[in-house]
Amino acid sequence: MTDRVVVAGVGMVPFATPRRSESYDVLGEGATRAALADAGIDLTAVQQAYAGYVYGDSTSGQNVLYRVAMTGVPVINVNNNCSTGSSALYLARQAIASGAADCVLALGFEQMQRGALTAHWDDRPSPFARFDDVLDAVLPGSDGAPMAPRYFGGAGAEYCQRYDMDPAVFARISVKARKHAAGNPYAVFTEPVTVEEVLATPQVFGPLTRLQCCPPTCGAAAAVLVSEDFARRNGLSDDVVISAQAMTTDTSSSFDGDLMRLVGYDMSREAARQVYESAGIDPKDIPVVELHDCFTTNELLSYEALGLTGEGTAEKFIADGANTYGGQVVTNPSGGLLSKGHPLGATGLAQCAELVWQLRGQAGDRQVEGAGIALQHNIGLGGAAVVTLYEKVRRP
Repeated sequence: MTDRVVVAGVGMVPFATPRRSESYDVLGEGATRAALADAGIDLTAVQQAYAGYVYGDSTSGQNVLYRVAMTGVPVINVNNNCSTGSSALYLARQAIASGAADCVLALGFEQMQRGALTAHWDDRPSPFARFDDVLDAVLPGSDGAPMAPRYFGGAGAEYCQRYDMDPAVFARISVKARKHAAGNPYAVFTEPVTVEEVLATPQVFGPLTRLQCCPPTCGAAAAVLVSEDFARRNGLSDDVVISAQAMTTDTSSSFDGDLMRLVGYDMSREAARQVYESAGIDPKDIPVVELHDCFTTNELLSYEALGLTGEGTAEKFIADGANTYGGQVVTNPSGGLLSKGHPLGATGLAQCAELVWQLRGQAGDRQVEGAGIALQHNIGLGGAAVVTLYEKVRRP
């Protein structure tokens, strides 16, 4: 096993709402071509491909790549809910690190439908059944609300009660997201908003109003991972590497009646712990993070789960501006899921692209100056959490 895997190329297409988007195959082709061009190779050099998406028929990954070239490359389709893109990245990194391949493509795409997420299979056991049982026991009578806001709104309400926090604090995260997204040409929502405007939008569930929920989004992103030897032999850029990565799933603690744990707090904390231990870093020394802000409530929970601030201190962390430019760490410089958008299969790879651009110094108006390391956090209920640490290679 090798410790470091090179991110030789990244690419994505502008995200869009379902009404304005092209089809998934066109989106995926665009992101793939962009990543290959960024790496300076064509698809014939790729030895394996992992294609992530949630909503789509089997072998959609092949349908995307056949638009680029029909090379016979093995294509493995991946579905892990909202962590799908990072799960594809995780598998691609493992293939390189194990020596099974020298050049691997990780691709994520999604063509979403308008409206809230819903289950599509009602004739078989739901993978959310045990999650729903916990939620229904803690919040009886709330099953008329959309599924995802029930989970994350309930977790946010629990946090407010536990730490005596005004729910209006969450709205400040939406304001920050829009401000960051203003510098991102790939983002869906770039218009500034105020706390008052966020709070004035319709209530969805618990402390969540409409502008505190990520929008249904279509889009695609991709990354080319290679071994250090492959990069040297082929003259590819090896300036950015994955120096540590961990993936976790639920343990029994997720179902003990604590809604913050139900939505992945412990999964995230454990994956982050493994990454920090492997890399030998302190989370408070990380200058830039792309984290899973599907709702404002989850961004706040993630500050603490990732160790960026202590438990119960997120309100002060936000009030001090520690989560943005000029503070301790810039969280979601892309605008995050709240403003950039959240095409489920693409999100993890869009986070990867953003952080690679940050470490290269290619992020334009949203550049975090002097960033030498960067952290990525992507979760999916059901569940999976993937935390990835990127490092800029320092030359003598």
